[in-house]
Amino acid sequence: MPRPMRMPKTIMGMAMAGTIIRRTVTPRIITVTTMTTVITMTTITTTSIAATITTTATPMLMTTSESVPADQQGGMTADEGAALYRLMTWLSPAFPVGAFSYSSGIEWAVEAGDITDAASLRDWLAAMLAEGSGFCDGVLLAQAHRAVSRHDDAALREVAELAAAFVPSRERQLETTTQGRAFIEIARSAWNCEGLDEVIAGCDGPIVYPVAVGLVSAAHAVPLAPAMHAFLHALVSNWISAGSRLVPLGQTDSQRVLAALEPVVVETAKRAHEAGLDDLASTTFRADLASLRHETQYTRLFRS
Repeated sequence: MPRPMRMPKTIMGMAMAGTIIRRTVTPRIITVTTMTTVITMTTITTTSIAATITTTATPMLMTTSESVPADQQGGMTADEGAALYRLMTWLSPAFPVGAFSYSSGIEWAVEAGDITDAASLRDWLAAMLAEGSGFCDGVLLAQAHRAVSRHDDAALREVAELAAAFVPSRERQLETTTQGRAFIEIARSAWNCEGLDEVIAGCDGPIVYPVAVGLVSAAHAVPLAPAMHAFLHALVSNWISAGSRLVPLGQTDSQRVLAALEPVVVETAKRAHEAGLDDLASTTFRADLASLRHETQYTRLFRS
């Protein structure tokens, strides 16, 4: 009688009692490869007189643990998310500072024939942004933000006083101080934070709109660069909104003007970020005259 074949212990443990193994099959190894996963499966089959026993090894899933850069994780830090959320809210057209009721002299410019279409509106706004009130407001915002970040009450008071005195006309003074006051009141009511009340009290006088945005952003630890870009974008958007109603322009033309002014906003933000109070200057005399003459305009839709 033939001698029984010697089996490995792992297979012998699976044989049924009293069964004589006649034949074994060499293990088959099946490997499936995908781009990110390797699955290895081993199948061992034995055949006997009384039964067939099949054992399938548990598949092994092997993945590589590589660190993913933060900018590819599809998210942002809690502080970055909070800053973005607040800027989008504060400088949205829906934030109730009454910006829709002011044209910054654009209404007179349309009546005088200086602005007649999308191209002339774009040129007018590019000058206002880069060489006029847009640049000056950016400088004042930056200086107010830095003063609050340094806890320099004297510097903040100086910026607030200079900003209030720098406005070229009574209507523009009404426009910027009214929006500044509304922004401060809403921020204190709905978005208050530690130290904000003390910062506001330290200004000791009227707070114009760009100074209000700068000090509230700094009090909430919102970085200066995104605050500056968001403010200038909101400013230009409001000007375009006024122009689209006055010329009038369609929605597509309005968006074309906004797109064309993107590089001007970026460059103005950079200049304002690097400038100091001594760099404050405006060469948009026609726009200043427009804000002065709007006061006596016979028919008006806007307050400035």
